[in-house]
Amino acid sequence: MSLSKYQNNRKLIDRIKESIINERIFHAYIIEGDSLSDKSTFAKEFCKAITCREMPGTGCDNCITCTKFDHDNYEDYHFVESDGMSVKDEQISRLQAELKKQPVLERHFAVIKDADTMTVRAQNRLLKTLEEPFPGTVIILLSENRENLLETIRSRCVLFRLEDINEEARGREEADMIFDALYNEKAFFEIKQILGSAVKSREDAYALLDGLERIYEKLLTWQDSRRKMYRKEDIFKAIELIEEARRDLHAKVNYQYALKNLILKIGG
Repeated sequence: MSLSKYQNNRKLIDRIKESIINERIFHAYIIEGDSLSDKSTFAKEFCKAITCREMPGTGCDNCITCTKFDHDNYEDYHFVESDGMSVKDEQISRLQAELKKQPVLERHFAVIKDADTMTVRAQNRLLKTLEEPFPGTVIILLSENRENLLETIRSRCVLFRLEDINEEARGREEADMIFDALYNEKAFFEIKQILGSAVKSREDAYALLDGLERIYEKLLTWQDSRRKMYRKEDIFKAIELIEEARRDLHAKVNYQYALKNLILKIGG
């Protein structure tokens, strides 16, 4: 896979390709998108596009560097993710130690997944690297909500906003089923059965919340014919409740409880 496959983000891909070909590669980026968008894969494809000499700006998927990325053995690619709660200060410290070393190949790439969960201390530590980046290093922060990042972090990064990458993204079908059940005022025990068959993990729960939020956002902008059945304040309230359920998941509340609680509150 290369950046050329992301047709739903054509303008962004063209922007990236132009900057790489013209050697305008910045030292820090934020890739923002919901949990249905595979930001980690996109970040890797972005790094491939930077290093590929056969098809610079896109990636060829066949050369040595592209193959290294695809097999997760590119020597200077560093990946950090949260421990389930947050990205900690010590993780950023270890990353900085790696970035100070001479790269084996051309440059270091550092990808921080769940960057918007970084503790304030971790963000302040990272800020030092963003202010005085190691030569050639590219740091990529993956985030669902950049507003959770310090302004001093955001101001030192180029923002890439990912729209829906995969039209068949996991969670959409389940969200449609749940919304239809709510819309048709199905009994709670019926909706609970749908949840039981559709949501098998915490990741499924996050995907479902993203799918539901998209539906309500479409209602808000009159992109759904069912909009006439809802008051604007009801839609805002539903979105607020979805975000509340998302915070519960972040706080490690049992995902089944969080979703059932959400359905009860939305269903009234």
